[in-house]
Amino acid sequence: TGAICSLQRQMEIQESELRRIRSEKELLQKQLREREAQLQAVSDKFCSLTEKQRQEEVVVMMEEENRNFQQVVTEQEFQLAEQNKLISELQGTISQLKAEVVTTRLHLLNQKQAQKEIQRQVEVLQYTELQTRVALELISSKFERYRNKIIQATFSVEGSQDPQAELTDDEVLEAMQKIFNERTEFQQMLKNKGSK
Repeated sequence: TGAICSLQRQMEIQESELRRIRSEKELLQKQLREREAQLQAVSDKFCSLTEKQRQEEVVVMMEEENRNFQQVVTEQEFQLAEQNKLISELQGTISQLKAEVVTTRLHLLNQKQAQKEIQRQVEVLQYTELQTRVALELISSKFERYRNKIIQATFSVEGSQDPQAELTDDEVLEAMQKIFNERTEFQQMLKNKGSK
């Protein structure tokens, strides 16, 4: 947004300069018209003189005026050419600034769209995280119930002593293994005695 404002300010400055130059151009054209009017007035003045006087005066005055007028015309044509060149340059600069404004706005629009897409992805991830937390809590709860049942079954065997403290998973496995081993030994002993 700052870049767009800066570009717009530059455009306004360039357009103001363009208006100033056009105004100067119009002034020069007005001066040319005034010179032409002066020449016409001189021409009208000599129309009232006698033919001979008129010819002499006209030759002298016209030569002088012609030189002056030619010099003015040359200077003003040069100024007009310079101003036309400057106008073309300013118009090119204005066009470039307008293109930069369009590009900057397009870039900002793309950034906003990308930001919206990122926000949407964040919301999806947050929702997925919430679902995962709920699922994890459910699994943890089921696992804890299953573990408690295993402990209860393991230590409810006749001859087992209830645990005095919180059991680790390794201690639970060790107790279960002990029960399995005792049952295996008991079954082997029964086989050896021939009992079913």
